[in-house]
Amino acid sequence: MALQWYPGHMTKARRELAQLMPSQDLVIEVLDARLPAASRNPVVGELAAGKPRIQVLTKSDLADPAVTRAWLDYLQATPQTAAFAATLERPGETRKRIVELAGRLGVPHTRDRPLRALIAGVPNVGKSSLINVLMDRLVAKTSDKPAVTKQQQRVVLPSGFIVTDSPGLMWPKIEDEAGALRLALAGSIPDTAIDYATTGAFGARLLLETYPALIVARYKLAATPATAEALLTEIGRRRGLGPGGSVDLHKAAEVLVREFRQGTLGRISLERPPVPAAQTV
Repeated sequence: MALQWYPGHMTKARRELAQLMPSQDLVIEVLDARLPAASRNPVVGELAAGKPRIQVLTKSDLADPAVTRAWLDYLQATPQTAAFAATLERPGETRKRIVELAGRLGVPHTRDRPLRALIAGVPNVGKSSLINVLMDRLVAKTSDKPAVTKQQQRVVLPSGFIVTDSPGLMWPKIEDEAGALRLALAGSIPDTAIDYATTGAFGARLLLETYPALIVARYKLAATPATAEALLTEIGRRRGLGPGGSVDLHKAAEVLVREFRQGTLGRISLERPPVPAAQTV
């Protein structure tokens, strides 16, 4: 299943990003800590080729901390790249880290010529929340719905950096079905593009494979369900979703998706970094 979700404003956003990129000293690429690979836009990678990059893993308070540490090690092995995990609970630390990592990457700037950085990433990954943290005040509108920011916004940080917040940018066609479903589960693709039943069934299968104990504990199950449908059926029964003895699996899927997004299920990562070839022998 190839997914095509590319609202009209994204065509304009991509064009503006391409025009702006040559004048930028640094790219701050925002990734969802729960799915750093799926939330990494190849268009940003192409446009930012050769530029120093700070990759910020947002929503890390919702992700499995051990998996996040593994992702940071993996990402920082890339030349001209630094990475760190950011949370809204420690805004001062996030502001300090951006400045420190820009210095570590050797990005040139002077008092007369301040550093220029571009914040980029897919929709609903936390770009606007990050710029609000960096400014230490509300300057960008945030939402739990994707594609809220539709135009560039430029601000001057207390550090003197000039930062441009760009609209969330998807790529025209997502060929990786599992990646598209991870993006949908995390809320980076609207629920109108992939229905809850499909997203919830995918999420149920993945969570049973990777975090069965959290699922059993959350829904007070006697044992781990054997299939995704069995899990959704159990969720529906416990929530009274359906008349009589029947269960509305669509509503049960919606419950699972929303509780994952809210972090109610626990700290969960949807993907792990590739294992180096030397470690697979």
